[in-house]
Amino acid sequence: MQVVHPSTAANYFHLLRTHMRMPFRKPLIVIAPKKLLRFKGATSNIEDFSDNTKFDPLISDNYPNLSSPEKIRKVILCSGQVYFDLEAEREAKGHNDVAILRVESLCPFPFKSIIKELKQFKNASVTWAQEEPSNAGAWTYVRPRLINCMKFVDRKNLKVQYAGRPINASTATGYGKVHNQQLSDLVHDAFK
Repeated sequence: MQVVHPSTAANYFHLLRTHMRMPFRKPLIVIAPKKLLRFKGATSNIEDFSDNTKFDPLISDNYPNLSSPEKIRKVILCSGQVYFDLEAEREAKGHNDVAILRVESLCPFPFKSIIKELKQFKNASVTWAQEEPSNAGAWTYVRPRLINCMKFVDRKNLKVQYAGRPINASTATGYGKVHNQQLSDLVHDAFK
């Protein structure tokens, strides 16, 4: 089975193309929120659809003002549309010492790519950010896998921080003001 949460049009295109070209069939679950359908940040350049590109299970941080790897204090891993909220906060507050990585493939989990990134950011703490409540999103699935990645790169502190909504029985609050306040809180928590 493959569970993915693409955040760009090009990655979505390459995902579907790769899946159709497989010599065998397996279930594909795509988590695609409506917000990204017309969201300008989720668009891709025409070059991203060329023959030399492919589906990327982990999108590295390409922020132009990012500090050097040894000065990065925190690595935030996220999946889906929350990336764009985190990116807007980083741009507004000037958090150049925080790297944001997008986990596009939840299953199979991109262990090798995450390990490569964690080796690069040796002094950084690790945080998982998600918009869903902690009992409804990918947090319970991702946490042990991130701890394994941190063990592989010999991190002394194996704690993975969580930035997201608290445990909730429903998937949404039902009130726009409460939703926006919780989103603001989780973005703030991700950077502190």
